[in-house]
Amino acid sequence: MQTVITILLAVLVFGALIFIHELGHFIAAKATGVRVTEFALGMGPVLFRFGKGETQYALRLFPIGGFVSMAGEDPSAEEEEELRGRDDPGAFFNKKIWQRIIIVVAGAVMNILLGFCIMVGITASQNALSSSVVAQFDSGATSSQKLQVQDEILAINGSKVHIGNDIVFLMMRDDDGLMDLTVRRNGETVELTDVPFQVEEAEEGIKVMKLDFKVYGMPKTFWGVLKESYYMTTSVVRTVWTSLIDLVTGKYGINQLSGPVGTATAIGQASSMGARTLLMMVVLITVNLGVFNLLPLPALDGGRLLFLLIEAVRRKPIKPQYEGYVHMVGFLLLMALMIFVTFNDILKLFH
Repeated sequence: MQTVITILLAVLVFGALIFIHELGHFIAAKATGVRVTEFALGMGPVLFRFGKGETQYALRLFPIGGFVSMAGEDPSAEEEEELRGRDDPGAFFNKKIWQRIIIVVAGAVMNILLGFCIMVGITASQNALSSSVVAQFDSGATSSQKLQVQDEILAINGSKVHIGNDIVFLMMRDDDGLMDLTVRRNGETVELTDVPFQVEEAEEGIKVMKLDFKVYGMPKTFWGVLKESYYMTTSVVRTVWTSLIDLVTGKYGINQLSGPVGTATAIGQASSMGARTLLMMVVLITVNLGVFNLLPLPALDGGRLLFLLIEAVRRKPIKPQYEGYVHMVGFLLLMALMIFVTFNDILKLFH
């Protein structure tokens, strides 16, 4: 029964996030006067369809994606010639380049914006907001050799600290047990070099530093909630980017990637820990979806954005047919990667 609930919850989460993503493209296309021929949720055979105006709205069998089909988005040579010949104002490629860029990035922006809105709800439900002021040390804390209670941490290893979560994030990026901190102490800025922290070994042999102090909570205010939510969301964005960089540089192996099966398992585990943990997982997934889609890779929104930027520099578009071939190859490679990580996720279930 728990497995069924996990699957249904995962389908619901994925479906909602894909809908929000495609809704971003749809709203941007409509706002710029592009003719949308189909708005589909899911892939494969059509389960349900209805038309309104110039657009067909469809629910498809497999809940693994969705799309917004626009006139003149990926035309064949014959279609391009026909649309250009009658100067179709509703064709995607007839729009100004800045309008096309807005349409392309709108899906990712909607995902990240959704993450921020959910984070506002999570933050508002907390008893207090976080700060970066040291309140007390844990028993046996090594950082107390240089840090003091009431120190306000301003920066770690040269990176600014805005909220308490920034301290955790920056500590995760270091594993040598020593950190350079900039603090405000008695009204003065003080540089603390080589502040020692205990290093522990986590899963997969990854070393992490232990946070051995606690920070003060702050009273909730309207602007305080928005500020903390903003920095929490940007922290998630940074986490996604740095994880991708770590993957490319070899810090993490490709076997540590997770696909739909692994993500569904994580959603199930998060739901068993309470609504707040589940919502934090949704924030991570939706921001991940937004950031990943902006990567300059074929078949992704970032790949389409790259072609538009090239067009802006050349002042001449690359032939849509050639761009279509590149995206087709990219799509096949992404599908191959998806199959690999899904197979890897299934193997992990039996370990």
